[in-house]
Amino acid sequence: MYVNDPVGDLLTRIRNAHMAKHSSLSVSASKMKERVLSVLLDEGFIASYELDKSNKFDEIKVELKYNSKTGDPVISEIKRISKPGRKMYVSAAELQPFKNGFGVYVLTTSKGVITDRKAKELNVGGELICSIW
Repeated sequence: MYVNDPVGDLLTRIRNAHMAKHSSLSVSASKMKERVLSVLLDEGFIASYELDKSNKFDEIKVELKYNSKTGDPVISEIKRISKPGRKMYVSAAELQPFKNGFGVYVLTTSKGVITDRKAKELNVGGELICSIW
């Protein structure tokens, strides 16, 4: 199956898996998805991810993270911002804290896929991929 927006598909699968209370999910592998998942892991939004090359097509297995006390998903909201039909770019000066600093913007920059805080620190702008809260 061909998907026009692989990152959008990844975010939708994460959102749907959380709504269905699944502990994990699998998505087809790509470098961009791995980079986005790496940021989600570093920021504590997912428990882990692992590249699985045992099948004909490479897959990424993602372990979702839930609050240990309430059982609620750690991710309250995950939205795709820049889409294939409408790219959204920001400079470092235009980056504002998301949800008073509790949320994170994920950007793709010349320094790689990074968070808004890291982009501000490195003084680089780029394409806004998604927001996570």
